[in-house]
Amino acid sequence: MVDLRHIRYFTAVAETLHFGRAAERLHVTQPALSRQIAALESLLSVKLIDRYSRRVRLTHAGARFLIDARMILASVDQACRNAKAADAGEIGELTIGFMMHAAFSSVPALTRRLLAERPGVRLHLRETMPSLLVTEVLEGRFDAGISFGPGHVRGLATKVLHREPLCLAARADHRLAGRMEITPDDLADEPLIASPADVAPALHQAIVGYLGLDGQELCVRLEAQLQQTIVGLVAEGIGIALVPQSLRNLAPEGVVFRTLSNAPSVEHILFWRSSNGNPVLPPLFKAAEAIASSIG
Repeated sequence: MVDLRHIRYFTAVAETLHFGRAAERLHVTQPALSRQIAALESLLSVKLIDRYSRRVRLTHAGARFLIDARMILASVDQACRNAKAADAGEIGELTIGFMMHAAFSSVPALTRRLLAERPGVRLHLRETMPSLLVTEVLEGRFDAGISFGPGHVRGLATKVLHREPLCLAARADHRLAGRMEITPDDLADEPLIASPADVAPALHQAIVGYLGLDGQELCVRLEAQLQQTIVGLVAEGIGIALVPQSLRNLAPEGVVFRTLSNAPSVEHILFWRSSNGNPVLPPLFKAAEAIASSIG
């Protein structure tokens, strides 16, 4: 069976056209090199090299074999480089699932930094419901997730990625639209549009705490899972909403966003399965740390 040693030895002889110089290049004795070339020709049942007293010449078959041999060696060398790069997280694939409104805040910044530092990484971004992210990360469909925070879940590790205040979203003709700053008292008895508590518990708790309900239920007129949908319902005059400030970037027609006095904040949490050995995860963590350090 022909192996890489045969191919490397033949290539050295073919490129130098001299057994002595080829042996020096390979750090082997000339007799040992001659035996390997003879063994290769025997395995192929083809004469590759014509030997003369003072020179060596490739046969037609040898010249063709040299072309292919160089391609094989280049492929093997590239395979070795790729293996090292993959182990270092310089190349590879990473799939991140994220709550959809993070596309207006943490996801672009994280993506830009990761790809700048690891241009050889193929990144897959998947928008999904916050309530599905934990299961999808634990089951390996995603390498990591970005959401308001999964809480304590066995098998998950977490890192704070971004923090942003909540603000008021109201239709432009609402009575509060003309205020520059809104207090909790201003929101008393106002019908809210909000995500269900089981979909975004951290966001739900932030709203409850801000309104000072002390364990009471929110007065919710309508529930919707996506923050973009909530803002769209606000535009229809169905109610008001307390939403993350990054939703301002949606700029929907007919909706205004107003600052909340002593506004509560919600965190975007990057989380991943602790046992996930994807080598691209450490570069992701490094990028996440840089994003987190910019939080004011």
